[in-house]
Amino acid sequence: MIKKIITCLLLLSGCVYLYGQNSGIDVGCVVSGVITDSNGKPLSHVNVMADSTNIAVVTNDDGYFTLKTPEQPAFITVSHIGYNSRHIPVTAGKTTNLRIRLQSNSILLSDVVVKSGDPKKIFYEALDKIPDNYNNHTDMFKTFYRETVQKRQRYIYIAEAVASLRKTSYHASVKSDRVAIEKGRRLLSPSQRDTLGVKIMGGPTSPIYLDFVKNTDLILNAEDLTHYDFIMEDPVFIAERPHYVIRLDPRYVAPYALYYGTFYIDWETLAFTRAELSLDMRDREKATRMILVSKPAGVRFRPREMSILVNFKYDGQFSRISYVKNVFRFNCDWKKRFFATSFTAVSELAVTDRTEDNITPIKGRDSFYQRDSFYDKVAFFEDPDFWMDYNIIEPTESLEDAITKLKKKNQ
Repeated sequence: MIKKIITCLLLLSGCVYLYGQNSGIDVGCVVSGVITDSNGKPLSHVNVMADSTNIAVVTNDDGYFTLKTPEQPAFITVSHIGYNSRHIPVTAGKTTNLRIRLQSNSILLSDVVVKSGDPKKIFYEALDKIPDNYNNHTDMFKTFYRETVQKRQRYIYIAEAVASLRKTSYHASVKSDRVAIEKGRRLLSPSQRDTLGVKIMGGPTSPIYLDFVKNTDLILNAEDLTHYDFIMEDPVFIAERPHYVIRLDPRYVAPYALYYGTFYIDWETLAFTRAELSLDMRDREKATRMILVSKPAGVRFRPREMSILVNFKYDGQFSRISYVKNVFRFNCDWKKRFFATSFTAVSELAVTDRTEDNITPIKGRDSFYQRDSFYDKVAFFEDPDFWMDYNIIEPTESLEDAITKLKKKNQ
C-alpha cells in the first residue's frame, strides 16, 4: 500500500521563484455567458467547448464562463452530468452575456436491465478496458489551475496559473508525466494573524496524481478494492451518453482511511468518466495520517472533510482527463486558545486545450513536482489584464471581491 498524500499543512513562507512565460492563444473571439438549469439556478463545472477545436473551459460556482478562441466558432457545445447537452450557434456581435438554460434529462434505459447487472463485475470489466479506453500516445494539455485558502469565510490566500501538462500513454507510469508552469500569480494576506495557512502539495500536478485511472494507487488497486462493497445506483446521462453509476462504500476496517466513492462508467465503452471521492473521517487519526505531512509546533490539527472530483471527456475514441477539484476542510487550534479556527482549502484544474502534434518534452529542470509548493513558484500579481490571452476558470463574485481586498492590503 502506497501512502496517498494529497495535501500538506505548513507555515507560509515568502520564497519566490522566477517562472517562464509563453504567449497565450491569438484571441479572435470571446464567447461568454451564464449557464443555469430550467429554474434559473446557476450550474457549476459545466463543460463549454468550441466546435471543431479542443478549446474548452468550465463554468465557475456562479455558472459563468468565458471562452477565448482564435476564430469565431460556428457553435459551442455545453454539457453537464444529468442534463441534455446543447449546441449553441455563435452569432457575430452577439457572443457575450449569453444566458443558456439546460434541461434535466430522463433515463431511457430499462431500469430492469441496468439494475440487474452485477456492479462489482461491471466495475472490474471497466478496469480491464482501461488499455482500450484511454489514449496510448502522448498528449500535451494546456491547463488552468487555481488554489485558495479561506480562514472561516474570509480568503487569506489565492494563487493561480496556466500550466502545460505532458501526459503520456496510459500504458506508461504516472512518473513519466510532466507539468511546467507557464504563467502564474498569487496573493497572501499580510496579516500576522493569518500566518498559519495551507500549501496544497501537488498543485498543477493534480491531474497526474488524482487521475485514478492511471494512478491506481489512489483507490483502484487490488488491495484497496477488497475493502469495499459495490452498490448500483440509478443511471445518468453525461454528454448524451448513458452511464452506470456504481457506489463504493467501505466494507472492512483497514489500517488506513478509506474513501466513499461514486463512479460513473460509460454504458457502451465501459470507460470511467467521472469519480466523486470523499475520505472516511470516522477515525480522525487515520484520516490525519493519510493527508497530513507536517504542521507547525503547538498546533492541533483536526480534519473535517477531504473530497475529490475527477472528470474525463470522451472524444469518440478515447477518454481524457478534463477537470479535477480537491476540497479540504479542517480545524486548527492552539493549546493556549479556547476556540478552534476553521480553514477551507480548494484546488481546481481545468484542461483548456490539447494537442497531439509536435510535442516538446518538458525537461526535468522546468518541471513542477508533486512535493513542490505552488506558492513558492509564482509571484505577487497586480496587472488587471494578466490573463488576457488565456482561457481560465472565471472567478466567482466573492473571489473577485477577495482579490480586490488582498491587492489593497498588499500595496
